[in-house]
Amino acid sequence: MANIKSQIKRNKQNEVRRVRNKAVKSELRTRTKNAVTAAGSENEVEALRLAVKRIDKAAQKGVIHKNQAANRKSGLMRRINSLRENA
Repeated sequence: MANIKSQIKRNKQNEVRRVRNKAVKSELRTRTKNAVTAAGSENEVEALRLAVKRIDKAAQKGVIHKNQAANRKSGLMRRINSLRENA
């Protein structure tokens, strides 16, 4: 444990941010999974919209990089389109 007051505060802040980022990334994975499983059903559009919204929000907050957000959205669209063609 650090002895310096500013470093103790920094460690606390980093821990709070780590837990928050972990929750956001977990939700990204869940929303993406829900969008893929909903492909071809009646709530497909809504699930896809929520997944893209969460990806954009995570990039806006700095949890993921904006290029990674673009790559994730692109990959998600490709997966869903391929599932639509196969179904």
